[in-house]
Amino acid sequence: MPLGVRIFLVYFVFVGLTGWFVLSTVMDEIRPGMRQSTEETLVDTANLLAELLRDDVQAGTLAQSRLPELLTAYGQRQPQARIWGVEKSAVSHRIYVTDARGIVLIDSSGIGVGQDYSRWNDVYLTLRGQYGARSSREDPDDPESSVMYVAAPIVADGEILGVVSVAKPNRTLQPYIERSQRRLAWFGAGLIGLGLLVGGLLSWWLSRALGRLTRYAQAVSAGERAELPHYRGGELAQLAGAVEHMRTELEGKAYVEHYVHSLTHELKSPLAAIRGASELLRGEMPAEQRARFVDNIDSESERLQQLVERLLALAQVEQRQGLEERVAVPLHGLIEELCQAQAARLQRAGVLVDDRVDAQLAVSGERFLLKQALANLLDNALDFTLPGGTLRFSARRQGERVTLCLFNPGPAIPDYALGRLTERFYSLPRPQTGRKSTGLGLNFVQEVAELHGGLLQVVNADGGVEARLELPVHPD
Repeated sequence: MPLGVRIFLVYFVFVGLTGWFVLSTVMDEIRPGMRQSTEETLVDTANLLAELLRDDVQAGTLAQSRLPELLTAYGQRQPQARIWGVEKSAVSHRIYVTDARGIVLIDSSGIGVGQDYSRWNDVYLTLRGQYGARSSREDPDDPESSVMYVAAPIVADGEILGVVSVAKPNRTLQPYIERSQRRLAWFGAGLIGLGLLVGGLLSWWLSRALGRLTRYAQAVSAGERAELPHYRGGELAQLAGAVEHMRTELEGKAYVEHYVHSLTHELKSPLAAIRGASELLRGEMPAEQRARFVDNIDSESERLQQLVERLLALAQVEQRQGLEERVAVPLHGLIEELCQAQAARLQRAGVLVDDRVDAQLAVSGERFLLKQALANLLDNALDFTLPGGTLRFSARRQGERVTLCLFNPGPAIPDYALGRLTERFYSLPRPQTGRKSTGLGLNFVQEVAELHGGLLQVVNADGGVEARLELPVHPD
């Protein structure tokens, strides 16, 4: 299972369980919390009514006062109030007053007048100087029919004259409880969902970051050119730096060993030729033969110099993991510049150049490397072009890619050699001299092409050979 998925699952379980626990706890607290708030309001209301009723109860004129009429009118009121989206169309308080014996004097509902309520806790406790409250069901079989009763003593000269009780059915609170629970459920689910989304994004980001570093390590292990992932700091940036440092150290050691072996192998032939010629020159020989051996020494020395220079250039390209710059490089102007630099050789060989590349066509890359790559292609094409031949440059654009083609007339490449032309130190004999080159030119071009995200192909064409260099086009 991927690390990102495991992290997300752990996060999912933690956030889910935490969210469920917190949400369920808060949901369970809504009902008692709202009832406690309502009870506190009933306490205030009962005590206020106790003060208002004290004089009438003390004088014994409560029944003759306007209070029964007012309570009846109160019970018939229709507030038409909209509270938190809940419509309230009727009042729900029940108010009754008892004397010091617990006998109901007045009742806003009209059902308890004259009855003995002294056994009910609200009246019973209040008459004994305690806090009187109770919760009773209107229907014994229906737990939702419970009613809260809160009482306050009617006191005059330190004596309890009676009790006033205020009642409120719990069912009138249910719409507000349900609304709060719904809102809290949606809000909690949203927070949990947001938390899981953040966790998912975090897991995806971490998995993607580690995946980029893993792919980089795998590419380096496979010997492929790869660009080091860039991170903005932290442990991932340190890890990437450590991997890159390890790659540099390991590749540097292996690279030096490889090149020492390759260079040693390739230097044997020209050094043997130089040594043999120098030994022969120590003896007496005709001047014409001596001049031939001196020419051999010069040519082999030049070959050694070219080998060293091209190895150094190739080593610099192979060690690079990316381009130092990406600029627009016009192909037509670059070809003209190279042809001018090779004008003497072209004239001496009697070879013409046909540049058919559009002057407006430009590729994206590092100009110095592209110039070196095209110079190697041009050198290779000149080596295989007979006097009087014409080299032809052309280019075609396909989407975001440009394919630059260099055609040279001459013998076709044998089938066995087509797949090996870009191998290091592999070379075919030149038609005019029969000698081989260093075998590094096309390998260098291939490295430059891959560094630019491109491709090199050398194929047989009608009447000759065509080298195709595919590169990214520069955005207009």
